[in-house]
Amino acid sequence: MLRKISSFAFLFVLLLHLSPTFAQERAKLRVSSATKTLGYGPLWVGFKMGFFDRHGLDVDLVVIRASDVGIQALAGGSLDIAGSAADAPIAAVEKGLDLVMIGGIINGLTQSIMAAKRFKRYEDLRGATFGAISLTSGVTFALRQVLKVKGLEYPRDYKLLVIGGSPQTYAALNTGQIDAAALSLPLNYAAEEQGFNEIGRFIDVIPNYQLASLSVKRSWADKNRALLVRFMRSMAQTYRWIYQNKEAAVDLLAQEMNSSGITRDEAGSFIRALIRGTRMETLTWMGCKSLSRFTPSKPN
Repeated sequence: MLRKISSFAFLFVLLLHLSPTFAQERAKLRVSSATKTLGYGPLWVGFKMGFFDRHGLDVDLVVIRASDVGIQALAGGSLDIAGSAADAPIAAVEKGLDLVMIGGIINGLTQSIMAAKRFKRYEDLRGATFGAISLTSGVTFALRQVLKVKGLEYPRDYKLLVIGGSPQTYAALNTGQIDAAALSLPLNYAAEEQGFNEIGRFIDVIPNYQLASLSVKRSWADKNRALLVRFMRSMAQTYRWIYQNKEAAVDLLAQEMNSSGITRDEAGSFIRALIRGTRMETLTWMGCKSLSRFTPSKPN
């Protein structure tokens, strides 16, 4: 299954670099993002900076907050390209849907395990209640793997309470509804400022992980390969601009995401984590392999 997904993706990357650029007619693309946060920010950078427009693309960018709902919309034909947690299209392929991941959005884990003041080390978390987006999300599976490496097994040693997205989980941590949570940049900084302890970072245990991806219907991709190349060229230019213009990227993302509560240092740290040594518009083999290994197959 992983090889089937990745072979198409890497062939597509080759086409991305070999395909010549000609005068192009304008085309509409319906694209979704699982959330409007810094992690998915490059989609909005591409839109705001005109990289899609330069390739003759009228991109209709919408937020569909649940990754599985976005993938359902893609399968149903309401979208052309879906940005989602990478485990969602994998689960859809396992159920027989003809989807394929064609690019990366977040090629790494930026989460830290943040816990109430009484927790100092991993071993202190025995008996704790963790907040989770869902029991089957990629981040939850990664959390379970990190805790397993540190000697904590689910459900023997801790509980998982489904709270919702990152803002809801952060709020639940603040009110004491949960003891700990996996929070990504910049919410981990905000939690630390509130007196919560950083127990550890995911990346220190799982250095390679495909967290979020761009997916399409394979049949649509076969019919619109040139259009897809134009979109991926736009994404490649977007990430290149972010990498080369970090200060301007921080300003643009902070303004677009309404992230006035974070400092420039925090936003800069996020961008460094986002582009840490890998081409972000492409999928990473090791990241997909880790994702497949940590995500149990879901029954039909």
